Amino acid sequence: MQIIVEPCSVEDEVKRSRFVAHALPVQSPEEAVALLGEVRDPRATHNTWAYKVGDAYRFSDDGEPGGTAGRPILAAIEQVGVDRVLVVVTRYFGGIKLGSGGLVRAYGGCAARCLREARKVTLAPHVLLEVHVPFDLLGAAYHAAERNGAAKESERYTESGATLTFCVDSSREGAVTLALRDASSGKLVVARRQEVLRPV
Repeated sequence: MQIIVEPCSVEDEVKRSRFVAHALPVQSPEEAVALLGEVRDPRATHNTWAYKVGDAYRFSDDGEPGGTAGRPILAAIEQVGVDRVLVVVTRYFGGIKLGSGGLVRAYGGCAARCLREARKVTLAPHVLLEVHVPFDLLGAAYHAAERNGAAKESERYTESGATLTFCVDSSREGAVTLALRDASSGKLVVARRQEVLRPV
């Protein structure tokens, strides 16, 4: 999965109409809806948009003929392969009607170009593994985890030892779990795991 890491804007002109696309990273549908109010230009003829966050998506033609704006923007998001994103394409009417096909091409094309030009990172499935470690096994735990591709995420100390959290690529989870157990004669076991997406 790819996400954009910062807002991006591009502008196109089609038969004297100006189309301005804004792509913004979002973490939830609620954030996407909240950002709409900040991005819309009330002086514009139309502020059309689409967002995609995992399986959740919505789009709006904002007064353009049905299916000519919001859906092409969503199609551009899916075609470029970006997630967790809101795209708003604002149109300033130039006096010449574009027809349904022209609108689809203008909105979808402007959105796609904006997403292609945006700075992106790829996210891959990772797992956070939380392990309770006595003081005398801290060195062994760090060595076993790091030797198998896990990175320390956090550490929290208590009177009896530490709670360590390691982040590891999903494909290496089994190797890390086994290495921790082997390095401690079975004393170190994962107390909690959480699936996350991290940049690669």
